[in-house]
Amino acid sequence: MIPLHPNFIRHIENELPAHLSLTDFIDYCNQPLRKSIRVNTLKIATPKFVDIMTQAGWQLTSIPWCNDGFWIEGNDDIQLGNAIEHIQGLFYIQEASSMLPPIALFADNTYPEIVLDVASAPGSKTTQIAALMNNSGLLVANEYSASRVKVLHANISRMGASHTALTHFDGRVFGEYLFESFDAILLDAPCGGEGTVRKDPLALKHWDIEDVKAIAETQKDLIESAFLALKPGGTLVYSTCTLSQVENQSICKHLQQQFPHAVEFVSLNHLFDGADKACTEEGFLHVWPQIYDSEGFFVAKIRKTASVERVKKQPKLQKNFPFTVAGDKQQIELKNYFKETFSIELPNDDIMMLRDDEYWLFPAHFTDFIGKMRFQRIGLKLADALKKGYKAKHEAIIALASTSDAARTIELTPEQAQDFLMGRDIATQTFNEPLQDYLADLAQGEMLVSYHNIVLGVVKHLGHRLKNNLPRELVRDKVNLSL
Repeated sequence: MIPLHPNFIRHIENELPAHLSLTDFIDYCNQPLRKSIRVNTLKIATPKFVDIMTQAGWQLTSIPWCNDGFWIEGNDDIQLGNAIEHIQGLFYIQEASSMLPPIALFADNTYPEIVLDVASAPGSKTTQIAALMNNSGLLVANEYSASRVKVLHANISRMGASHTALTHFDGRVFGEYLFESFDAILLDAPCGGEGTVRKDPLALKHWDIEDVKAIAETQKDLIESAFLALKPGGTLVYSTCTLSQVENQSICKHLQQQFPHAVEFVSLNHLFDGADKACTEEGFLHVWPQIYDSEGFFVAKIRKTASVERVKKQPKLQKNFPFTVAGDKQQIELKNYFKETFSIELPNDDIMMLRDDEYWLFPAHFTDFIGKMRFQRIGLKLADALKKGYKAKHEAIIALASTSDAARTIELTPEQAQDFLMGRDIATQTFNEPLQDYLADLAQGEMLVSYHNIVLGVVKHLGHRLKNNLPRELVRDKVNLSL
């Protein structure tokens, strides 16, 4: 039995809606959480992924609120995080309920161009938003914890999210530094985690209402700051993985009290079939574990109907931005290098930037943010300049490459893909005879390798072998075959 604190049980009994029972709540808290994943549509179409993994023995059940989300069964002996398809970014291991906030943010046919994710790590919702934006516009992903920024970037890179800019700040600064700058904002707020007990049995062992109230004060500051950073007409989604109203409904009502002329609650009653089962009278989704057999979650959508008074003046712009726009000659050379070597057409709308001998590709919308605050990482690192020519970076290759018409790309077998991700070279004699002949006729040098026709990375064709160019930090000790 999961150790639910007696005080928590008494508290939650008063929080439960009349149509739900405490017995069911406790029963579901003691059941294992169903495994769930989200297909990364930046790299693969969902029907294709389903077909591939069904053949591998996976049983996929659609999640009602996310077209790309599935509960999964089968192949229990495979650790999902070590599957080739996970390592190459074809799916993200994500709890079903946590897919709700981005879906709510993009509901009603809204397609925001400039988006802020206030508390991003480890990146499940950030990469979901990037997929919903189809790698367009600009997504600012913030993370307060220094140790989690590295994890956030690793997941963004693995999933091929190219139009992101990472920041490392307390979320309370955005209303000051980036006042009314965003079309849409997700605030998945730090919380008491009451809904996560099925995943973390010790989450509620030391529950205390005073801790809940203390967290709520931080949440009030965060939602006010996020609202200030939102453009008039824009939408803010506030979400938590906790259950107490003091961290959920009360926070939204606090915002309404602070800005009564500008806050409108947008009902999520029709977000998906069955949403009404979790919908509150205000139109929020208060997901209890027994409703959808999931984690507990809370989601509210708020529209900013009017501009609000700026609390603080715009801070002075920062000087010494370390990037400059690359010269015309360098831009032409880099575009030719990527096209001729990898069949990659670099986007014309993005901005090629230079720092020392590093070339980067910035989202066009980022120009409006230069100097307003410090960014940890922007866009994609394209390539390093060498004495003669350039060397492409792995993160750019996997985000920009398409194997559909790539002349210098070779498809790997499952075993070869496993070897590649474990940092090993690939002997050309391990390919079938037609591919050996193809490689023998192909000019030596850099080329791409793929699996499921999705690029894995760069190799150097040396004739008798393909030399592995996977970055050392991405080499895995263990890789599982799904097929």
